[in-house]
Amino acid sequence: MSSEILSWALYIVVGTVSGFLNTVAGGGTLISLPILIFMGLPGSVANATLRVAILAQNIFAVGGFHSKGQQLPTPYVFWLAAASLIGGWIGASLAIDVPDHLFNRILAIIMVVVVLSILFEKKPSGKLTEELLSPKRQAIGVLGFLALGVYGGFIQAGIGFLVIALLTHLHHFPLVRTNYIKVFAAVIYTGSAVVAFALAGKIIWSIGFIVAIGHAIGAWFGSRWSVKAGDVWIKRVLLLAVSILVVKLWFFS
Repeated sequence: MSSEILSWALYIVVGTVSGFLNTVAGGGTLISLPILIFMGLPGSVANATLRVAILAQNIFAVGGFHSKGQQLPTPYVFWLAAASLIGGWIGASLAIDVPDHLFNRILAIIMVVVVLSILFEKKPSGKLTEELLSPKRQAIGVLGFLALGVYGGFIQAGIGFLVIALLTHLHHFPLVRTNYIKVFAAVIYTGSAVVAFALAGKIIWSIGFIVAIGHAIGAWFGSRWSVKAGDVWIKRVLLLAVSILVVKLWFFS
């Protein structure tokens, strides 16, 4: 078997795991991005090329959630998508080499705080927490997604955790609904990032499409699994994903 075929197989397997984690929780990019760099791509090129896979991942994740009968909060979600579109373009346009050791440690701390706040959030006993969608909260959400779009366009890694934190704390959305909104908005800001990186000539399309196959597979099964499993199992996967992410960022970067 040729080394090229082995490389393709590795890209697809890694992409599948990453796509599943990105859809259910977050942090999958921290698996696939180092693999691309390890395989010889410069950091900035790997960062750009991976966006092709992430775009495919989120398109398939949206399809997976829709196939399970999940609904998006319209028209609010379109405002979030528009904000993330603008932010994604700005972030990709500003993208440079991913910051090094200090940034990774700061990111690790942020991830711990975000996930612990989700896992241990207190909710009223005896009844479901009501979703909060006042105009003020929606305005805050739009501004938040503008900032998250910039981050997602610039770096991407770990953004899923931040989106989950924003939506669960601001609107009290259940995690399944939150994940659906997350991947829907990600289609928009990742799409704008792909265009920006493509215009800059940063994307290696052949590798991007191969990795995209794995990400799409993982996202399809991850989205459908998360609807079936519910919030309890999503929280368990979330905790596992962030634990692995923090160890990598703190000790192996």
